[in-house]
Amino acid sequence: MHDKRLANLLGAAALAVNDVMLAGVRQAGEVSTSGAGALVALSTAPGISVTELGRQVGLSQSAAARMVDSLEAAGLVRRSPGAGRQVSVTLTPPGRRAAGQILTARAEPLAHLVSRLDAAEQEALAELLAKLLTGLYGEIGDADLLCRLCDRASCTSSAACPVGEAERNRQS
Repeated sequence: MHDKRLANLLGAAALAVNDVMLAGVRQAGEVSTSGAGALVALSTAPGISVTELGRQVGLSQSAAARMVDSLEAAGLVRRSPGAGRQVSVTLTPPGRRAAGQILTARAEPLAHLVSRLDAAEQEALAELLAKLLTGLYGEIGDADLLCRLCDRASCTSSAACPVGEAERNRQS
């Protein structure tokens, strides 16, 4: 059954959650949303290329190069020669701190929002979100892009990540 009201409520909630989450993320890292995603990505995959970093945050190679330029100018990342013509990107100590601050700034408003639900509601929401994320992975097809601002350690502490599980299922 298709319920227009349900779809409308989901859309409004998704935008509001996104706005609240990203406001704190941008402020904490003092970077763009893409820059925040890049710092988080580099915290779990140091040394990836500019092109791969751009792919993970949804940017073209040229846009990724400009983003890395600004992150490097801010002292958050450093470039070094990679394989062939590739350039490797790693976090500096201030970049590592910024990535941690970004994850904290992302988590706090989300935890506050979820705290309005009782334990049973939180469990039901977790199951529904896992199902929705599995479906979204099927449409997007890229776990790195879908989870570009995820705190990966917290996502896998009590259960398998639904996006990672969907990716493993697709590869097997």
